[in-house]
Amino acid sequence: MDLVIGSLDLSAHVDEALAVQAVAFGLGPDEVAVRRQIVQRHMQYPGARALGATSQGQLIGFVYGMPNSRTHWWSTVVEPYLRAQQNDFWLDDSFVITELHVHPGHQNRGIGRRLITTLTDAAAEPRSILSAIDTDSPARGLYHSLGYVDLARQVHFPSAPKPYAVMGAPLPLRRR
Repeated sequence: MDLVIGSLDLSAHVDEALAVQAVAFGLGPDEVAVRRQIVQRHMQYPGARALGATSQGQLIGFVYGMPNSRTHWWSTVVEPYLRAQQNDFWLDDSFVITELHVHPGHQNRGIGRRLITTLTDAAAEPRSILSAIDTDSPARGLYHSLGYVDLARQVHFPSAPKPYAVMGAPLPLRRR
């Protein structure tokens, strides 16, 4: 496979990226439309950046994130859960992984690992945080293998049908 990992102008390629996310995460058209607006807003934040994985000119995976701010919506939701575990300091001086998705036809080939490690290698912050559906899954297995630990579990986001886990890891991420 001719895999290329590189910088992605996510604002210009939001529809391609969300098509990958829709397949990988099982999103319907209405949720994709909402996420399109969210992605466009996030890419305006200072320090936000994205990487894409392409094969034969086709986007097959992407990751994006930004320096965290306690004023961001995500932080305001997870902060009480982290505080209850005495882990709310993770919200400061952290790089948040906002989304990481690889098309199911290309999963389990190390693409997600390369995307997240390449993105976080460029972070100035000493640690990274993210949220993932709170279940044993290949995604959570990947995060654990990179050094992420559970900071809070059973985190409920408004309108999300399943609870999430908030995870954190020191940077640079652990390599296998």
